[in-house]
Amino acid sequence: MAETKTNGFVFPGKKRSGRDDFDGDDHFISKKSMLSSGVPPTWEDPAAAFASARHEFGEHGGVNMSIEASATFTVMEPETMRRMFTGELGPDRDFFIYSRHFNPTVLNLGRQMAALEGTEAAYCTASGMSAISSVLMQLCSSGGHVVASRTLYGGTHALLTHFLPRACNITTTFVDINKLEMVQNEIVEGKTNVLYFESMSNPTLTVANIPELSRIAHDKGVTVVVDNTFAPMVLSPARLGADVVVHSISKFISGGADIIAGAVCGPASLVNSMMDLHQGALMLLGPTMNAKVAFELSERIPHLSLRMKEHCHRAMTYATRMKKLGLKVVYPGLEEHPQHKLLKSMANKEYGFGGLLCVDMETEERANRLMNYLQNCTQFGFMAVSLGYYETLMSCSGSSTSSEMNAEEKALAGISPGLVRMSIGFIGTIEQKWSQFEKALSRMQDLGLFKN
Repeated sequence: MAETKTNGFVFPGKKRSGRDDFDGDDHFISKKSMLSSGVPPTWEDPAAAFASARHEFGEHGGVNMSIEASATFTVMEPETMRRMFTGELGPDRDFFIYSRHFNPTVLNLGRQMAALEGTEAAYCTASGMSAISSVLMQLCSSGGHVVASRTLYGGTHALLTHFLPRACNITTTFVDINKLEMVQNEIVEGKTNVLYFESMSNPTLTVANIPELSRIAHDKGVTVVVDNTFAPMVLSPARLGADVVVHSISKFISGGADIIAGAVCGPASLVNSMMDLHQGALMLLGPTMNAKVAFELSERIPHLSLRMKEHCHRAMTYATRMKKLGLKVVYPGLEEHPQHKLLKSMANKEYGFGGLLCVDMETEERANRLMNYLQNCTQFGFMAVSLGYYETLMSCSGSSTSSEMNAEEKALAGISPGLVRMSIGFIGTIEQKWSQFEKALSRMQDLGLFKN
């Protein structure tokens, strides 16, 4: 039976109208294409790739896809259910068992994520942490070993440091991801399963050399997993050599600070293995995305490129101005950033250098005072964790999103006690928001807490 090619084609929303077995080829979609975006393997821009991906119309011809909100799915013939549970019939032929396994609406969002990241397939989960933990538990067995960057989101660091060793007998060696020789020495061929790092680290904004790190890992037969939450559109890790890309969709991709979601982007073989009825981490741990959430997110991705460009443009503008005021600013777009040239060589064109910057106030007291003025006196932004919102969000990383790390771990990761992480929003005009920032800084100067 011939496989129907998906590149550029739209498939009918309702394919099963009568019998559960198919007589014709027109209704057959391969498992690979069901999971994948349908984008040709050569592409240069994530926005163009998304625009080339399969568009799912609604069941009755709506320009938006229908929401398949069912938890369970019916069959037309009793024998079909047995064939579905043996794997003979599946979502590749429009057969669905239960939405913890596969759901049509969630699958469509997965195709969109695969298009954005340039991977063969993707599957979306209930949170970013569920995506990360499920991938690591799928790729590592008891006794497994991970080499990871020592500068990671606090929750990921805690997962690797405490939970996986206790619950799964999976250990981690933490390294300075910029010291390639150290990374190479800590990867043990035949023992290490995964090299894990963030494309742009949380919160220090260290940029990873994805091509070289991938080469080092692959030379030793190790799978490369990259968290690209901080740099969607800006970086495409799979194009640079990574095997798997994970996301907290809750951040820039959602953009509304109202949804918790994650994604695993990678080979179709990995996604299928993670959804296996007997051995799949996603299937058996059950971090299921609700179909209504998947629909909402699928409506936001089309304007992600526009939002990211504005986030990045404003971050670059503010970072440049903050530097001129004498603040200690960390931003990969500034030429003095250690990985500025590296990021410039890897980044997708026209998307800038990321939507986050850091201001190091050196002490937690000064950091808290600045954030208090910025929120409560001048309305520059909000004191809140997370990122990618249309308002600017600020947090003192050492006492918030990296609080799971002890003092020594923070020091090794380069996290100053006064490091203020800012996710730059795009509400209001640039001059309006900059005036609010300057007023807050003037208050600090009046109190003798900052001198330029």
